[in-house]
Amino acid sequence: MNTSYPKEKINVLLLENVSDIAVQNFRNAGYAQVRKLTKALPEEELIQEIRNCHLLGIRSKTLLTERVLDAAQRLQAVGCFCIGVNQVDLEAATDRGVAVFNAPYSNTRSVAELVIGAAIMLIRRIPDKNRAAHQGIWLKEASGSYELRGKTFGIIGYGNIGSQVSVLAEALGMKVLFYDIETKLPLGNARDARTLKALMQAADVLTIHVPENETTRNLLNRSNLKWCKKGALLINYARGEVIDLPALRKALESGAIGGAAVDVFPEEPEKNGDKFETPLQGLPNVLLTPHIGGSTEEAQQNIGEDVSNKLLNYLEKGSTLGSHTVPALALPPQEGAHRILHIHRNVPGVLSQINGQLSAHKINIVGQYLKTNESIGYVVVDVDKRLSGRALQLLKEVPESVKVRLLY
Repeated sequence: MNTSYPKEKINVLLLENVSDIAVQNFRNAGYAQVRKLTKALPEEELIQEIRNCHLLGIRSKTLLTERVLDAAQRLQAVGCFCIGVNQVDLEAATDRGVAVFNAPYSNTRSVAELVIGAAIMLIRRIPDKNRAAHQGIWLKEASGSYELRGKTFGIIGYGNIGSQVSVLAEALGMKVLFYDIETKLPLGNARDARTLKALMQAADVLTIHVPENETTRNLLNRSNLKWCKKGALLINYARGEVIDLPALRKALESGAIGGAAVDVFPEEPEKNGDKFETPLQGLPNVLLTPHIGGSTEEAQQNIGEDVSNKLLNYLEKGSTLGSHTVPALALPPQEGAHRILHIHRNVPGVLSQINGQLSAHKINIVGQYLKTNESIGYVVVDVDKRLSGRALQLLKEVPESVKVRLLY
């Protein structure tokens, strides 16, 4: 699709080895200035790189602080090619009218499969037998090894990943209980445990799938780990801060918890090869992995496809579906008109000012769309082609304007 700003002048910067699918999508759409770097950039270097950047793609290691966003005068949108957006100062991005997108569902299957795999490894005590074999010790025994079939799988957080785990666990013949702070429709024969304590007391295998925020920090701790059935298995492929790791170590050492698989940690190394430490190292029947829950070729391709398409839809159509900062609007193209995007402070009277200005100068509005959140409003105005230049200037003069762009 043709845009008012020449595609060959739009600078796209992709960091942290974002999937080549994203690069290909941008180039297929006619964007020639696409740079891909394999690493995250420290703040000072990022400030220099972002000054002339229109679209930025990152993963979880790049930190977009208010200071970085202050330097990004041309930045229209950020694509987080990952699940979370914790690495972005969303308030600062909102204040500057920068749309922020991510891919909340694209690695769901990869994480769910690995959770089931970890459960099988733990319940058969494979970490112990694997370690012994590497040490030249033959440890062929059935003691302490069980099947998953017939056991109870407890899921904390019944969202996209939790519900997928539910389906896979039930297919293996397990009973599924879940706990979520919101009312969720169970899949298959899964049942709502109603309380966290009831879930933990019933589960043979307990897995966590919650976001990281004030309510979930140390969700499992010294006090409530005592609720677990003796010898239960614990899996965390969600966020590093949701379990008190020293408390978990004590529970593992005492035998209260029979094994654990942990993929996420409160502090993680910046890059491969860096030193890594956790209180869980050196314990029997503990499976530690380096934050690889969603790290499959399929997941990275899906994420690359999803986020790059969201960025292209915003750049070329003004669509903000999936944005964490700009209110969500999905817009059909308008033939015979020019489209102007207007992001403004959400205060009373802005829409009246926009319409009043256009009306006073006899500029015909062919179509108009509005959506607001607590901080900003997003208006898309389709106007007569002959007067779009004048309309653009008038909208820039509206006092509460944050960002105004002629789309096509």
